[in-house]
Amino acid sequence: MTDLKIENNRGSSRFEIMANGKLAWLDYRVEPGTIFLLYVEVPPEEEGRGIGSSLAVAALEFARDQGLRVVPICPFIAAYMRKHPDLVVK
Repeated sequence: MTDLKIENNRGSSRFEIMANGKLAWLDYRVEPGTIFLLYVEVPPEEEGRGIGSSLAVAALEFARDQGLRVVPICPFIAAYMRKHPDLVVK
């Protein structure tokens, strides 16, 4: 998914990707010192292409850059973090 550009839409509090004209996103909420990763939405026809994983990486890199603790509310994000502990902010 390196060919798709991820935008941090701060006004909507979500990371977004346009894939084949369809919007995929990861909703988040930031509170002092913490980011809550709430929900990933990928259009069904775009599933299995790594879009959700790309959104997860963008959010985790953002958290690391901002020094935020991550609280995964979304089950997909929680599973991704368990599979990729090297990306999780300590």
